[in-house]
Amino acid sequence: MKTILFQGDSITDASRNKEMGNDCGKGYAQFIKSTLGFEFPGKYTFLNRGINGNRSVDLYARIKSDIINLKPDMMSILIGVNDVWKEFSGQEGVDAEKYFKIYSMLIEEIQSALPNVEIMILEPFVLPGTATVANWEGFHSEVYKRAEKSRAIAEQYNLVFVPLQEKFDEAVKLCPAEYWLLDGVHPTPAGHELIKREWLKAFEKMQ
Repeated sequence: MKTILFQGDSITDASRNKEMGNDCGKGYAQFIKSTLGFEFPGKYTFLNRGINGNRSVDLYARIKSDIINLKPDMMSILIGVNDVWKEFSGQEGVDAEKYFKIYSMLIEEIQSALPNVEIMILEPFVLPGTATVANWEGFHSEVYKRAEKSRAIAEQYNLVFVPLQEKFDEAVKLCPAEYWLLDGVHPTPAGHELIKREWLKAFEKMQ
């Protein structure tokens, strides 16, 4: 049985029960678990270790306990929006260059400890919403910088990259931003479904 690990911040966390190690929350990780669990009974174990509020530096700080020690066969990472958000809310953000350095260190150490692990990089994204509109120009431009850095990380380490910003921008043409992201950051069920579908497209190419 292969282990699939979901890593990231609150978007991945999605209110998971941290007292239950196999609980995948209420978001895209759970949706993926449901789909693959049904299509491939008994083939995969699913672990969600996303933590609300995490920045790249926070994820790096827990690399041993929440990534390496779990020995996943495959993992996906979605991190970056809090590196921006926490600068606006408390001057504790992580600038784009440091984000790139920390992310690079994260990947290098994971690959060194787990040379056979397959890694998928999910692009950070943002839309206008109650959490972002007050600083929209800065929020948008800074998240875009993290998105570009995440793509560069995927290219540098030959990892699968999952573009999401363009997909959310296209989705807004069908329904308003709040239909997809509650506050401009956190997905609604429809938003999580969008992430799930893009994740699965990438996953199929990795098989």
